[in-house]
Amino acid sequence: MKLHFRDPTFSFELLRAASYGMYGGSEIGEVLATARRIQEGDFESWYIEWSRIAERIEMIAGTSLQEGLRISAQQAFLRASNYFRTAEFFLAPDDPRRIETYEKSRSTFWRFLELSGLCVERVNIPYEGTTLPGYFYRVDDSQTLRRTLISLGGFDSTGEELYFFAAAAALQRGYNVLAFDGPGQGEPLRMQHLPARPDYEVPVGAAIDYLMTRVEADRDRIALMGTSMGGYYAARAAAFEPRVKALIVHGVFYDFWEMQATTKPMLARLGKWKSPRIVELVLKLAAYFNPELRWADVTGMWVFGARNPSELLREMHRYSLKDTADLFGRRYAKWCIRQMVKELRTPSLRKQPIVLFSIDST
Repeated sequence: MKLHFRDPTFSFELLRAASYGMYGGSEIGEVLATARRIQEGDFESWYIEWSRIAERIEMIAGTSLQEGLRISAQQAFLRASNYFRTAEFFLAPDDPRRIETYEKSRSTFWRFLELSGLCVERVNIPYEGTTLPGYFYRVDDSQTLRRTLISLGGFDSTGEELYFFAAAAALQRGYNVLAFDGPGQGEPLRMQHLPARPDYEVPVGAAIDYLMTRVEADRDRIALMGTSMGGYYAARAAAFEPRVKALIVHGVFYDFWEMQATTKPMLARLGKWKSPRIVELVLKLAAYFNPELRWADVTGMWVFGARNPSELLREMHRYSLKDTADLFGRRYAKWCIRQMVKELRTPSLRKQPIVLFSIDST
């Protein structure tokens, strides 16, 4: 579905910003008025207009707070955070405004948290000699043992955005939530220069290790949810991490290269070229006419830590579940058998029909 713009990327990002209105992240009037001022396909115009509305809403939040209107301030800070995130989206990785705008998105989100009354902590998860930033949301401050959801973003999401992805809804349904930025995302990418990695069971394992230190987290009821490319990250992690008891894959990335090559035939042909220079020249020429490709090429190299387009194409091949799906299938089959045995040992269930599941490794 296209919203306002004909260009699919501009339309998608506009819809993304607007959709967070369900949990207070936007007002449809502000979104559409901003879109009307943006020149389609122009990244600079996108940044200017979204920054303008973000700064205006942040000012409203500050004024509301001074006047003692805490709820109005809280709501405005949350919208400003989303608008700053949206403003940053198309900026080049080396554009100095990128870090500045990202920091504004975070600082306004933190102001929202301070005023929201939510039981939430900003946490640092130990990870390979450094830390990964995250948010631990609790249903209340009772330290009651509860089921816990780990929320993963995707290719271009941030830890603050995960409030809209999962935390707001999960809290209402009695889940604690750990939302964090992994390698290739948010702060680790921008500040620590940590690119994405295909073996995402490593950062997810670090997150679960952290949860083991929390008295509020029921270690026997840990769910993992991945959105967009996080669908790959979560599925990959669940195949190796037995402490994950439930998996939600919101967007399945079974094989990143095959998905891209199928939807973009030109990319598939480029992958067959041996000369890095030819690949780079063709991509630059195509990107001139295609805003989506222009953004994906530059951002992809940044996220995956590739030095040139040819290296980016090779890196995309590494993100596949082909070698791990069978492992995941075996784990799930064992779980089904354990559940069946458990039911057979339960007197009230002995006369119930037994259903056997056939597990397809693909």
